[in-house]
Formats: sequence, C-alpha cells, structure tokens
Amino acid sequence: MRIAYFDCLSGISGDMTLGALIDAGASRDAILRGVQSLGLGQLDLVVSEVKKCGFRATHVRVEHPPEHAHRHLHHIDAMIDGSEVISDDAKALAKRIFLRLGEAEAKVHGTTIQKVHFHEVGAVDSIADIVGTAIGLRLLEIDAVEASPVPTGTGFIEIAHGRVSVPAPATAELLTDVPIAPSEVSFELTTPTGAAILKATARRFGPLPAFRVQRIGYGAGTRDLEGQANVLRLLIGESEEAAAGSTIESDQVMVLETNIDDTTPEDLAACVARLHAGGAIDVYQTPCLMKKGRSGVAVTVLAPTSRVAALESLLFTHAGTIGVRRYRADRHKLVRREHTVETEVGPVRGKCVWLPAGRWRFSVEFDDADAIAADRGIPLSEVRRLAAEAFQAGQRPEPLHPETSP
Repeated sequence: MRIAYFDCLSGISGDMTLGALIDAGASRDAILRGVQSLGLGQLDLVVSEVKKCGFRATHVRVEHPPEHAHRHLHHIDAMIDGSEVISDDAKALAKRIFLRLGEAEAKVHGTTIQKVHFHEVGAVDSIADIVGTAIGLRLLEIDAVEASPVPTGTGFIEIAHGRVSVPAPATAELLTDVPIAPSEVSFELTTPTGAAILKATARRFGPLPAFRVQRIGYGAGTRDLEGQANVLRLLIGESEEAAAGSTIESDQVMVLETNIDDTTPEDLAACVARLHAGGAIDVYQTPCLMKKGRSGVAVTVLAPTSRVAALESLLFTHAGTIGVRRYRADRHKLVRREHTVETEVGPVRGKCVWLPAGRWRFSVEFDDADAIAADRGIPLSEVRRLAAEAFQAGQRPEPLHPETSP
C-alpha cells in the first residue's frame, strides 16, 4: 500500500498541499492541464523554490485574472464533471473535498448544502488548489492518506462574513473529531481548504505509520513565521498493508484505563452500563491484584475520540476511581455489513465481515435470535443453524472484490 503522510507542523492549506505534492514528484504540467480544463480563464501555476527558516520548500502561486464570482456546489461539480482531461478518480476525490466544505459551510450558516455560497473557497485559486491536489494524489498513485494532529493557530482573521477568531468557523467544523495540536502562533495555520482536504482523504491522524519512506516533499505557505518553518512536509512510502479497497479498515480510538478495588460489583456493573450508553465502543473488566494484596478490577474503555471527555467523566463519577490513564491506539477492522437472511422461522438479522481469504463470514445478532427462539419455543442453536444454512445456500451480500473472490 502506498501511503501519503502529511506532517502538519505549521498547519495545512491548499497551496501548501499542492506545493508538497509537486515537490514530491507530481507533474506540475499534468496538474496545470487538469486545472486549465475547468474553464476558469487564463490560469497558470507559478512554481518556485523558497526557503522558510532555512528549509527549502516548493511554493505554488495560482495566477489568474481578477474575478468576483460566488459559486454554489453544483457550479463547481459541473466544472469538474465537464473536464475531459481529469481522470474519473481525481474528479471523484475533488468533488468529495468540495462536498465536505459544503457540508461545513451549510452547518455554520444554518442553510442547505444546495444553497450555501462558496466565498473564499469558491475562488479560482482555491478551486485550483483542491482540484490540483486531487490530481496530484492520483498522479503519485496514493492508496491511503494519513496525517499528524493539526495545529490551527490563534488570533483573528477577516473573511467574507467579517472578523472571526482562529480557527475560522468552517475550519473548526471540518476539524470535528480530528486531533488538534497545540499552537500559540498568532496566525491562521490551517485554512478551510486544508482542513477539507484532510477531512476528505485522511483515514488516520497520529504519529508516522510503519512504512518505508520513498519520497519527501515540502510545500511552503506564503507567510514567514517566527521560530518555525511555515511548511507542510509530505512523506510518501510503501506499507506492507493490503492495498486500498482491501479487507481492512483503519481508524484511531482512545483507550481509558483505571484500576478499582473499593467499588461494589453492583455499582461497577451500573457504571459499565452507563459507559456503553454514553458511546463507548467497548468496555471490559480484568481481575488484578492491587497494593496491599487487595483484589481489584482493571476497567478498560475503548472510546471514540469525540466521546473521551464524557466517558472519562462517567468513570470519575460512577466507578469510584481517582485517576484514569488515557492513550491513543490504532485500530484495524474487517469490513462489515449489516445483513438479514430469510429462514423458515422468519427473517434473522446478522452481521457479515469480509475475510482476507476473500469470503464473507456471517454471525447472527444474539438479541434477535434469542427473541425468535423464545417466540417459537425452539433452542437458540436451532435459529443459528437455520440462519447459517440460509447464508450458505446463497443469501449473502455481493463479494467485496469480485475480481479476487472464488
């Protein structure tokens, strides 16, 4: 698998991303041909080598005649679809980035995605940055994108709607569930365009993945920052993971842990129930031996990054603990699908997972199967058997990858 890792030390913007891709080997001329095919008038990509705090980087400036157009999402989609130069994959990616922008703008302004006006991000340079990024990622044959936590900067900026604090409203909306890195730089380090690129492409945020680095590109921002280089570093390399579209998906979770020796089993069970209801992915208990020879329980909570604070509060309130350990963990998951089979005792819901061997594995939902068994007066094992037979007889989803399936 070919991975692109964005190291966002000084944030990310559209021009920084495009510069890093070109610096890493994406053809400037191929990107320019694609962007010019959008019908935006006389447009050029001026690529230059600059230095930021002593580090070499590539800066890209989009040159075009002045314009004052305010575009809607369907206008931009039509431009992209109308190109006879851009590949279908790059078109789909560019439209996905704009869709993320549209969703964020619509939520911020309390309107629909069809009605939202693109102001700054609908300008020629932003369109060129986004479409050029999509083309560049495809030219470099990137299978997956990952990124570091993202600094936003601090202070205030002026946008079409007036003076706002950093991060700008759309940027903040786009960075929901994305790890934010602390920064005291009084400048907008991450723009809506940069945030949208990450939101639409990055499968994981965290430290460098385990991969063999083959290329490194540096994209420069326009402004010079005091004390740090205003550059986006792009590392491209090969991982031993299966290629894109494989049987394995990746994400990140937070792990919360605490050891407890002075809470009753009843109270602990109630706490676990509250954790599940509060959005925990999973909660499990492990017997342990604590200080002074006391028997205790280690409670481990797998939490979505967006629910960490709420779940930690539940532990402090209901588990009787005075300390919680927390750390981020990468997670690999088999692709799964909800699936229902028809049996002689009625429909049985279940879950299918796609195995690396190239086939589906089916498991029934316990609560549904148990309810059917009770209603019919038959053993639970009989419901499972009937569901398995129906699945084996052909009631299964289409293969995930038909070209590799038996």
